Amino acid sequence: MQSLWYKNAIVYSLDVETFMDSNGDGIGDFAGLTQQLDYLSGLGITCLWLHPFYPSPKRDDGYDVMDYYNVDPCLGTLGDFVEFMHEAKERGIRVLIDLVINHTSIHHPWFQAARSNQHSTYRDYYVWSDDPPPTDPAELVFPDVEDSIWEYDEQAGAYYLHHFYKEQPDLNISNPAVRDEIRKIVHFWLQLGVSGFRVDAVPYFVKNVDVLAKQYELESFLEDLRQYVCSRNAEAILLAEANVESESFPLYFGDGDRMHMLFSFFANQKKFLALARQNVAPLIDGLNQLPNIPQSGQWLNFVRHHDELTLDQLSDAERNEIFQAFAPEEHMQIYGRGIRRRLPPMVNGDRRYIELIYSLLFTLPGIPLIRYGEEIGMGDDLSLPDRDSVRTPMQWTDAPNGGFSTAPSGRLSKPVIAEGEYGYQHVNVAAQQRDSESLLNWFDRAIRIRKQCPEFGWGRWVIIDIDEPSVFAHSCQWNGKMVVAVHNLSNQPCTVTLKFSCDRPLVDLFGDCQYEPWQGASALALEAYGYRWLRAA
Repeated sequence: MQSLWYKNAIVYSLDVETFMDSNGDGIGDFAGLTQQLDYLSGLGITCLWLHPFYPSPKRDDGYDVMDYYNVDPCLGTLGDFVEFMHEAKERGIRVLIDLVINHTSIHHPWFQAARSNQHSTYRDYYVWSDDPPPTDPAELVFPDVEDSIWEYDEQAGAYYLHHFYKEQPDLNISNPAVRDEIRKIVHFWLQLGVSGFRVDAVPYFVKNVDVLAKQYELESFLEDLRQYVCSRNAEAILLAEANVESESFPLYFGDGDRMHMLFSFFANQKKFLALARQNVAPLIDGLNQLPNIPQSGQWLNFVRHHDELTLDQLSDAERNEIFQAFAPEEHMQIYGRGIRRRLPPMVNGDRRYIELIYSLLFTLPGIPLIRYGEEIGMGDDLSLPDRDSVRTPMQWTDAPNGGFSTAPSGRLSKPVIAEGEYGYQHVNVAAQQRDSESLLNWFDRAIRIRKQCPEFGWGRWVIIDIDEPSVFAHSCQWNGKMVVAVHNLSNQPCTVTLKFSCDRPLVDLFGDCQYEPWQGASALALEAYGYRWLRAA
């Protein structure tokens, strides 16, 4: 169904600034991204999610927006963006962009007008207080940097609300004029061809509303936004960044009249707890807590993305288990709640373990998100501050700067990984394209087969009972067809029996070994970190 294209998409996320530099100035740009669209198309990507590319002072990696209607000059022009959109469409690749409407930069003209005149139309675009309440530490997004969500502004003579950095004042979503501005922004980019928006920091709309004397219901805002987006483009979607407890998920999906998709933060955290324990119980618990969602809804699964691997939905004890397994040193952790590493260093480069985790990504109910560089096993640079450790430039070749840029290394906007086992000399696209056994070619095959298994995205999923605590198995059925995925989370081989009914042979589609079609309740042998994708023939 064309209008539900996202139900079986393969999503790839990237930051234009760190993907490909076309003019040698040390900064990735839209012209460079356009040059690499054939690579993404060849990999099987059907949808790109672009991180903020708007003009910004870059206090928060572009999430502090100064102008919602333009491209940051260092990344190109609106003309370059339009050309990129044309070329992406030619290759059948849709584009999602970030809609950052919880806050702006303090340099945005709205805030400059608001702080300079309390009678300005823009004053009520933000949330002000003469005597704000004390800040609960749990409200701090960046507890290592900020100690309050209120900042006194000398020019305004009042405190303004900011849940994120103090350079990012929160917008007043309850103001109808602000909602009108948001609609204009949405319409502008839909006119330029985007297929939807990743809506940043959605839960903080609620928190902003809570401090206002005149409240505006979040549900109404999300429904209005969905209705407006669909009225301008019936196929456009809204993807919510909402890292919340499972009980809150229905708030964001509604009855199919709010967000189209949610990131699977909750299930991802449970998955890493299961991996740390080599026991599938936490993953099963997490999946069982997911509510039934509308037919038009979908989960976006991921392993890592551009922020920390957040673990804040877990208990302190559970979080510490994951830290001990994957980030035992303090400098590998961030904000007391997350991990600032890419996956390969977290698992000591164990190819079997890497394949297992990405096999889970491709087969868990929902659709997969691949972060740029994951397909070649890029590492991290823990010498960089905060989240920048996982935001290094893409590694294309073994040429200087990993082929990302011809600029001197000192001029790069962010340093490329140049040393150690994850340096660009050892980990790059060109080398892996020539190696039939490379991780890149594994991803290529996995994506190709995943696209042939729409049951994972569309189907009704059921967890299969197995008497081995390290093995997770589930089936997905859709349109009379069924696929089964089996994963061994343990570093020890095992043999299991799938306890479910199937009157057809199961054929191995993609796994760590091959064997004859399997019939009935026969034993299934799995290697350490072994996996199977099976189709009922």
